[in-house]
Amino acid sequence: MTSPAKFKKDKEIIAEYDTQVKEIRAQLTEQMKCLDQQCELRVQLLQDLQDFFRKKAEIEMDYSRNLEKLAERFLAKTRSTKDQQFKKDQNVLSPVNCWNLLLNQVKRESRDHTTLSDIYLNNIIPRFVQVSEDSGRLFKKSKEVGQQLQDDLMKVLNELYSVMKTYHMYNADSISAQSKLKEAEKQEEKQFGKSVKQEDRQTPRSPDSSSNVRIEEKHVRRSSVKKIEKMKEKRQAKYTENKLKAIKARNEYLLALEATNASVFKYYIHDLSDLIDCCDLGYHASLNRALRTFLSAELNLEQSKHEGLDAIENAVENLDATSDKQRLMEMYNNVFCPPMKFEFQPHMGDMASQLCAQQPVQSELVQRCQQLQSRLSTLKIENEEVKKTMEATLQTIQDIVTVEDFDVSDCFQYSNSMESVKSTVSETFMSKPSIAKRRANQQETEQFYFTKMKEYLEGRNLITKLQAKHDLLQKTLGESQRTDCSLARRSSTMRKQDSSQAIPLVVESCIRFISRHGLQHEGIFRVSGSQVEVNDIKNAFERGEDPLAGDQNDHDMDSIAGVLKLYFRGLEHPLFPKDIFHDLMACVTMDNLQERALHIRKVLLVLPKTTLIIMRYLFAFLNHLSQFSEENMMDPYNLAICFGPSLMSVPEGHDQVSCQAHVNELIKTTIIQHENIFPSPRELEGPVYSRGGSTEDYCDSPHGETTSAEDSTQDVTTEHHTSDDECEPIEAIAKFDYVGRTARELSFKKGASLLLYQRASDDWWEGRHNGIDGLIPHQYIVVQDTLIS
Repeated sequence: MTSPAKFKKDKEIIAEYDTQVKEIRAQLTEQMKCLDQQCELRVQLLQDLQDFFRKKAEIEMDYSRNLEKLAERFLAKTRSTKDQQFKKDQNVLSPVNCWNLLLNQVKRESRDHTTLSDIYLNNIIPRFVQVSEDSGRLFKKSKEVGQQLQDDLMKVLNELYSVMKTYHMYNADSISAQSKLKEAEKQEEKQFGKSVKQEDRQTPRSPDSSSNVRIEEKHVRRSSVKKIEKMKEKRQAKYTENKLKAIKARNEYLLALEATNASVFKYYIHDLSDLIDCCDLGYHASLNRALRTFLSAELNLEQSKHEGLDAIENAVENLDATSDKQRLMEMYNNVFCPPMKFEFQPHMGDMASQLCAQQPVQSELVQRCQQLQSRLSTLKIENEEVKKTMEATLQTIQDIVTVEDFDVSDCFQYSNSMESVKSTVSETFMSKPSIAKRRANQQETEQFYFTKMKEYLEGRNLITKLQAKHDLLQKTLGESQRTDCSLARRSSTMRKQDSSQAIPLVVESCIRFISRHGLQHEGIFRVSGSQVEVNDIKNAFERGEDPLAGDQNDHDMDSIAGVLKLYFRGLEHPLFPKDIFHDLMACVTMDNLQERALHIRKVLLVLPKTTLIIMRYLFAFLNHLSQFSEENMMDPYNLAICFGPSLMSVPEGHDQVSCQAHVNELIKTTIIQHENIFPSPRELEGPVYSRGGSTEDYCDSPHGETTSAEDSTQDVTTEHHTSDDECEPIEAIAKFDYVGRTARELSFKKGASLLLYQRASDDWWEGRHNGIDGLIPHQYIVVQDTLIS
């Protein structure tokens, strides 16, 4: 049974959710009101423009005095106190700005009244009527779409509420079953204790008189114990069943929570913007055409008006639906801003706010993640096709409403008599017989556009929800790693390096440090490091310094790994060029690993020598690192997932999901088969990676022969035994197990005691273990005498 306090807490959680949903619902209502008000203002604006030009046509003959009165009439109207703040806000919108400039320009108009009157009555005013009709029709359709989007959003919120209630209910059942199980266990303990006491109290009696009684009592006790045990088993099974239901319900709740937040974010960030675009569809362009008609008449009428008309033309040029949409959303930020994300509401102390990816639900989550990925791939392709169709339709509509038919200069090539004006105006756009057909085609195209847009928005909504669930599942299951985009953007300066240096300093230094101190670091290259330390290390390399020089191990290993990945991710041209992408992808399809390696080698040999040297160095290091996968959990496949996007980008126009899988397989193969893929030091002179973390340079060797640890220390060893045999040895302790690769290298176990004679090189000591002299790797031991350099 749940306690009153926990029941009260549940009610508070539900109340808090209801409050948040009510706030969103109120916000959605205000959005529609705001758009309604915007439409009303637009209609009023168009009506004012019609009235304005109609009046202007009537009083053109009265010259400047009547024009001045007309201008003052509309200027006074804009200064009215009714909705003054709203109108003040609207002044920043480009159509309203045009309107205000137009009123100021009216005071200068005074010539050629007959021509202007005819143009106003037979050209401009019908255009405004058309714009008003189009705006009202498009707004009505847009409002229907917006209402559908809001209904879908509320449906998502209701689904979240249902899932949350189910989760709370199952979790309560699990707690109740657990309580009953504990009660059964207590009864079992109590019954067991009672049975023991009764047996102890029994005293021996004559066999004939008491044997039957004892047998009956014992039978009764066993029956009681069996009943309790059976009840306990049932309650244990019930608890296990309810606990599993609670876990699944919590998973569903978390998935629904993620999908809901994604849907709400998508609605406020994308859908509202698209909805306003629909409301403005063709409005600005049509208004542009109408006002350009006016400008053409005025500019041809009198050159002296240029100063004022230039200002209006600039405003007309700035008729921009996108800018007006941004200004509108900024003016009413409290209406259009996205609400706070829904937070996980734990039930009765259940603080597990992450998906449970353990058995028995792990396999189910993995299968579900794969199904979501497959479904998303299909949906994205389908929705992309719908988007292309929608954009093509939109372009058609824009072509219709942006016809450059506003030039009326031909009207002024004849005398200004009424007859000549009528004869020229009769040939204008508004009097063409095809106008009815064009209007019908425009409305039919608009209908098709809204159908496709609705289909696209619904598809995008579904993709958003599924993508949110997929990303959360993938993150929980550990199958992907988020990339730090802001870090990559700032890493471009790290691409600079000395052209004479075969291996860039940042690459050589980071690899040397990791090889010495981080081969067994768990999650290397998968776990993100400290952003501050990454920037500090990166800036030091950019200054030409080597912050990782020496044997100091006071840097964060994940940060150093991040710097190395950041360098390759920030290269202007990826290490694997795009021009060989298809050739490399063809190699991945080969089943035989050796054959695949040979084909990769053949493709890569066309690259510059400097690139091949860097590749050889890097993949030798990654191969060495993968050999410690039991400790660092980074096998070749995991390393390929981490380095694939940094080393080889997928060209545009390709399916990123499927291609990235092939890229990862290519990188994995190159890590495993690096010795068969890249040229040997004899074939390609240059630095190679040494397992001790150093760089061995074969450029100075006339034959390009490799030098082992034994060879590199032979001279030093001889000198030591001939001139310094009396030096006291140094004690050291092994940090890790080590297996010697040559007869000269010593093998030892972690914790073994070693004797060191002297440093053979930066990476090797001469020493003794178990009575055998040989070489000991420096990075595998801790020297007891810290004063020895």
